[in-house]
Amino acid sequence: MKEYRILLYYIYTPIEDTVAYRDEHHRFCIDNRLMGRVIVSAEGLNGTVSGLAEDCERYMQWLHADERFRAIQFKVEEHDGHAFHKLHVRIKEEIVNSDLPVDPRRETGIHLEPAEFRSMLQDPDVVLVDMRSNYEHNVGKFRGAITFDMENLRELPQHVAEIEHLKESGKKIVTYCTGGIKCEKASAYLLQQGFKDVYQLHGGIIRYGLEEGGENFDGECYVFDGRVTTSVNTVNPQVISTCYVCGTSTSRMVNCANPECNEHVTICEDCGWKMEGCCSEECRTNPKKRPYDGTGYYPKITADYSAELGFRNAKGSFGTLRPA
Repeated sequence: MKEYRILLYYIYTPIEDTVAYRDEHHRFCIDNRLMGRVIVSAEGLNGTVSGLAEDCERYMQWLHADERFRAIQFKVEEHDGHAFHKLHVRIKEEIVNSDLPVDPRRETGIHLEPAEFRSMLQDPDVVLVDMRSNYEHNVGKFRGAITFDMENLRELPQHVAEIEHLKESGKKIVTYCTGGIKCEKASAYLLQQGFKDVYQLHGGIIRYGLEEGGENFDGECYVFDGRVTTSVNTVNPQVISTCYVCGTSTSRMVNCANPECNEHVTICEDCGWKMEGCCSEECRTNPKKRPYDGTGYYPKITADYSAELGFRNAKGSFGTLRPA
């Protein structure tokens, strides 16, 4: 068993004083050597963090001890080390960017647990709809799923017409995403637009892989940490993407090493080293190109915020990181 864990979670629940809670949450992460990204909003909490198994366990217990977060469902994966280089706990208007006029605490699609979802895959009246961005479903998606050419969930209203024919078809619409959070709002929006029989995969692709082996998910699942992608299908895996440079079959994804490009692209190992992590010769020769270490993951550099020092508060002081 590996020493580290990666936790993925979200919850829609009211948080009144987001500034006070942001600071409290940040201090706990620093004191328990956790790295990652956490979004605090008046509508809830969304996070992906990594740390030693015992520190992650303490973090889950701490969140569950708070009445507001008791219902959080954690997706827990083993890892060799930290999946992040820094800690960011930020306040945002939404815990997932959407701009959709919905409240999933009032209405959302019917939750399907992973076993129920796996069973429904055999139903010919089920239509799977991917609610992730194009670079995510390009590297991996459920077999036969409908995908949209969108950069983020804000663009969903522009693509609803593509599935308009499903309204009167009698089909069951099942939405899915990485961890389930996008589907809470996406399925609510579909219901608002007049779609019926709308479901969502509860816990997303990651939980389905952990609990049901990821059957019928082809390719790799894009994740927002240092792994870039992760395997979820141990039953009948297939590679569906090709190298952006040479066209060979690969599920290996990187961010282009040229920060002025930073495109998410699939590049095989050989081309990765040959192109120094870049998607084109133009990017490879860009003077601002970042050093390539074989991962294709480049954490953002944020002023006044680091895992060692924490978030600079209004008084100008920092938190401290407990020694390992």
